[in-house]
Amino acid sequence: MKYATLAVHGGLKDESHQAVTYPLYLSSTFIQPDSEHFQAYGYSRSANPTRASVEKLVADLEGAKHAFATSSGMAANALVFELLEEGDRVLISSDVYGGTWLFTTQLFAKRGIEFEVVDDFNTYDFSKAPANTRLAFIESPTNPLLTVMDIRRVAAAAKARGILTVVDNTFLTSYLQKPLDLGADIVVYSATKYYAGHSDLLAGFVVLNDDTLYERLRIYSKALGGILDPLDSFLVSRGIRTLPLRMDQHNRNAERVAEFLSSHPGAEKVFYPGRRDHPGRDIQAKQASGSGGVLSFRFNESEYDLDRFVKSLRIFAFAVSLGGVESLICRPATMTHESYSPELQQKLGITRNLLRVAVGIEDPEDLIKDLEDAFAAAKR
Repeated sequence: MKYATLAVHGGLKDESHQAVTYPLYLSSTFIQPDSEHFQAYGYSRSANPTRASVEKLVADLEGAKHAFATSSGMAANALVFELLEEGDRVLISSDVYGGTWLFTTQLFAKRGIEFEVVDDFNTYDFSKAPANTRLAFIESPTNPLLTVMDIRRVAAAAKARGILTVVDNTFLTSYLQKPLDLGADIVVYSATKYYAGHSDLLAGFVVLNDDTLYERLRIYSKALGGILDPLDSFLVSRGIRTLPLRMDQHNRNAERVAEFLSSHPGAEKVFYPGRRDHPGRDIQAKQASGSGGVLSFRFNESEYDLDRFVKSLRIFAFAVSLGGVESLICRPATMTHESYSPELQQKLGITRNLLRVAVGIEDPEDLIKDLEDAFAAAKR
């Protein structure tokens, strides 16, 4: 089946009553047939039919064998990091989601795990990675500067050294990019964003093919309990049914907004992989079928007042997150990436005038008009 058809018809089928929509099983426990055989569904922390359905759906959309549905995107990251042991080393991109950075800098040390910050994985020499390096964690495009990583190159170089490649594919979903097909070992998602699509729940996914890693993660997931509850599993499944339609509109709108900002004096520089002037555009075109709905730009504070700009927005909401149907703007330095030190923010280019834009599915003309009006109100 094609992606859009699978998004609608994928997942488990209701064999009990032939319901068109797979049922919501809220039960925490399940009756067993006898004293000798404990069935697959016994207790919902270990397995739940509604969660199993969305896990199958997401795995099938990725073209993967396995998926775990977790209680948030960070729970997905935390589950993957359980593969690490004391003395292991992690390579992590300097330009990642602030929550991932917080986990790395605050929790790895207490577990005896080392980490190395890599500024550019596209040029990183894996042959020089220390022998205890076990995992490379990347995003592409990155958050918030939309840097494009050559996933195929990174995965191949890492694999040659026996290093696992983990890709956070939240910005694009499997509709636009499939990291496993490019050689990655594990893909993680904050399904709070595009998969769920309506800013009304928290969810995450871990997707992979390797059976041995799956068995390890299955045990860790059962023990840790950071699973997605049945109701949210049901809602994510419902959101996925319209994922292709929404992603197409996010993508089109982001292209329009990026084009508008690139010609407006209120934006000093625009970061969006779909633009011709983006340094990673060729790689993006090779490994993905679109650039997604997120972009960033440097606000021109010499001519416009930033606070007045955000307060003048009427359609765009000034809030963190992305992937919902509505458009959002945030300031990474004080919001999503406040866990980065001021010195590191400056080094990476996460300046105080950097704004991240999560473009929704509204009419693009209304979005552009909202930005125009806000800039006009903010003119010094």
